[in-house]
Amino acid sequence: MYGEPTGPQAARLRQRKFEIAHRFQLPEDLLPGSFSLTHLRCGKSNCHCAQPDDPGHPTWQLTFMANGKKHVQHIPKDWVEEVRQRVDAGREFQNAVREVLAANAQLLVLARKQKKKQW
Repeated sequence: MYGEPTGPQAARLRQRKFEIAHRFQLPEDLLPGSFSLTHLRCGKSNCHCAQPDDPGHPTWQLTFMANGKKHVQHIPKDWVEEVRQRVDAGREFQNAVREVLAANAQLLVLARKQKKKQW
């Protein structure tokens, strides 16, 4: 489609792409979305969470989009650390993919500019 751009900027972009591409392989257990601690009230009148100054029961939730719909999944306490690691790994992977795509776009622009200079 276009010629390979040359020069130090192109070399840096290609090097970064290479580092990212070789660093990341698509693990099967990555999770999308956000992971957060929230507080809920159980609704029992004799529970501590019924008090106005009590924040409620702590609960962890995973929020993500699938098929254009927002999903919220409550996570058991004993799953918290594993789910947090999987969400963090998923975010890191998505950021790396975005960086590779941006480098590809910058290389395309650089190649076009260099091609124009040749005319």
